Amino acid sequence: MDATAVDGNWMPYRWWQLPDPLSGRWMAYAEMLHEFSSELANIINDLTTNVHRLRAWDRTVSPLSIDEKLAATHEFIDILGTVALGQPYAIKSRFAYAAAHLCHQANRAKVAGAWKDEFPQKETLYLNEIEPFCRGWKTYRSFKRRVEPIAGKRFKETSDDFRNAYNHRFSSRLVLGMTSITSRFKNEDGAIGYAFGGKPALALADIADLLLTERDLCYAAFEGFQALIGEQTTAISNFQAAEQSPENSNRAR
Repeated sequence: MDATAVDGNWMPYRWWQLPDPLSGRWMAYAEMLHEFSSELANIINDLTTNVHRLRAWDRTVSPLSIDEKLAATHEFIDILGTVALGQPYAIKSRFAYAAAHLCHQANRAKVAGAWKDEFPQKETLYLNEIEPFCRGWKTYRSFKRRVEPIAGKRFKETSDDFRNAYNHRFSSRLVLGMTSITSRFKNEDGAIGYAFGGKPALALADIADLLLTERDLCYAAFEGFQALIGEQTTAISNFQAAEQSPENSNRAR
């Protein structure tokens, strides 16, 4: 790792602008924005680093004996690879969760006194569920198009559906080992059959290449997220300025 430079970009922190002082009505939005944007930057930056780590380990284990490869895989690579292969799914879900909550809070600037807190009390949110809360923002459509390809069909197939298999079945091994020696299937006529063979281990270079594509998709999605937040913070700033204008103050008196 010391001998090779990290390829890629670093997602920034504290890049948005909100009014200072900020009205108390926007406290939830401000705190969510700080947490969500920081955590998104953290996990995408982790993915960038993990691609670099996987490439370094690929070069490191290539000349080793089988016993040495097993030791390195057991001590280091299994944990690294398992986490890294799950990150695109986590990033996609976190983008949806963050956008949904922030759009919902920022909608106060659009509907003012008509805003109601009718957001669903759910721990998991998907892009197709959050449309009613986000569609009022012009930049949301572009953001959604950038998030949708993350952890898509190609990633799922090329990684042998590692994330789901790891959690629900038996996933492919990393570096060494065979899995799915016996698999059960159903023919078109409904007859049940069994296949014997097995899947070889995933190669670290292939995993790194696959995650490099996902990493770049995450970069693009983060830019879309920044544009969405920029539209919202501008609306919040304008709303608060209008609220505090002399004309509105005189009306209040």
